[in-house]
Amino acid sequence: MRPRIAIPADTLIEATNVINERNAPFAPRPAIEAIVKSGGAPVILPSVDPKFVDDYIDLFDGIVFAGEFDVDPTFFGEEPHLKLGMTYRKRDIFEIALLKRSVEKGKAILGICRGMQLINVGLGGTLYQDLSENKDIYVKHSQDAPGNFPSHHANVLTDSRLYGLVGKRPYINSRHHQALKDIAPSLRVVAKADDGVAEAIESLENDQILGLQWHPENTYKHYQDSQNIFADLIKRAAKVAEKNNKNN
Repeated sequence: MRPRIAIPADTLIEATNVINERNAPFAPRPAIEAIVKSGGAPVILPSVDPKFVDDYIDLFDGIVFAGEFDVDPTFFGEEPHLKLGMTYRKRDIFEIALLKRSVEKGKAILGICRGMQLINVGLGGTLYQDLSENKDIYVKHSQDAPGNFPSHHANVLTDSRLYGLVGKRPYINSRHHQALKDIAPSLRVVAKADDGVAEAIESLENDQILGLQWHPENTYKHYQDSQNIFADLIKRAAKVAEKNNKNN
């Protein structure tokens, strides 16, 4: 049986061209395809009241927190910056609750772009609401190149799990204007851009969490290191499934 990989749904603000509905939940097709190709079975979770998290938690072995909206800064004790982008508080509330329960239950976790930022905030860290808050930043982190092409490099720690997946200096795509600031106590930064922006995080104590500031779901078809990210998630989720099957 394939490991089940949850993807908390994004929200389409505009009305769909199929039915006249606003705020429809949807999941990014590239992430779905990358999970399937790597041997997982995607499970899409709409943003609902966090009281339903426990009804969802046994439906999956691993989870991908994906991209899109900015994280609401009130979750890390700040008022909105002038350059804050669109937020969607309902999604933040649900995903933070789902993240915390997933950590407690030992699920395999992957964060992509906003997903990495949400993981950091949900576990006690903070963000730069806009890269302009850090005057040391000089790399272009919101590329004008097509999203399925890389645009700048990252520097990966050789003692990290990520190093075994992407090497020391991967060429990555980049489309974000927020970044990690204070790192949550249970995490460590394992990759940075040349200007010091955090590009990847991992769990300090185990292999449960991997977060990336870039988008491997957009490049997995053509770049082996991107495929490795999803293969690693499925491998970690399979261990979770095996453990749960033994306990049952």
